[in-house]
Amino acid sequence: MFKYENRSSSFTIILQQVVCFRFKTSEKLTRRYPRFYHLRVSNQVKLMKQGVLKVTEKQKPSAVLCVGGSPRAGGNSDILIQHFLTGIRLGGSVAETVQLRDYNFQSCTGCEQCRKDKTCTGLSDDMGLIYPKFESAKSLVLVSPVHNYNITAIMKAFIDRLYCYYDFAAKRPGEWSTRLQGQGRKAVIAVVAEQKTFKDSGVDPALQALRLPFEALGYEIVAELPVTGVFHKGRIRNYPEILEKARQIGIELTSSV
Repeated sequence: MFKYENRSSSFTIILQQVVCFRFKTSEKLTRRYPRFYHLRVSNQVKLMKQGVLKVTEKQKPSAVLCVGGSPRAGGNSDILIQHFLTGIRLGGSVAETVQLRDYNFQSCTGCEQCRKDKTCTGLSDDMGLIYPKFESAKSLVLVSPVHNYNITAIMKAFIDRLYCYYDFAAKRPGEWSTRLQGQGRKAVIAVVAEQKTFKDSGVDPALQALRLPFEALGYEIVAELPVTGVFHKGRIRNYPEILEKARQIGIELTSSV
């Protein structure tokens, strides 16, 4: 839970999930506090820098960060994440979920400013809220539906925005490294696809689209969970063996955190 104070008045509002507004929550807040609804998450970063808003309570950094790449709320990917979380917490680790659909951020523009600044300074959006969570978590769980033989566009945009963690030699092309390597970071990757066969479902290229960038960043991929033949919302509940596998992976992941 984060607590934000508005210094221009005595009004204090507590917002869950780093003031990321979901529709049901924002509808209630709009009726009660209409002017706060218009403070989108992207504006929170700017307001905190200006001193209008300040963080008065900080959440304990999570050992595991689960990143959901589905644009559909409450679907099969979300259910799978919940079972990963169950296993992680049963194993005794602190875990947090970032649903990318709840954040307003854009794709990398290739401005290359991060080569010099060592952080993303070319864009000012909600990735500024995700970066601290990403950096503090020693392990990741990445879950995406398969869209057109690949991960979702929002998951790809998230991965591209991690380009700022690379260091490059002056010569192009030349040597490169990452500031995350050598830290014992682990990752679990999972994809959910409609078609039954690996060829038709596209799980192989989707898994590769997750595996290669995070290995390059310095993560060890400790488990992969491809799910095929599941499409209708919530249908993954009909496959308890898959959900149990996710729980077990979550438990095993905690031993490496």
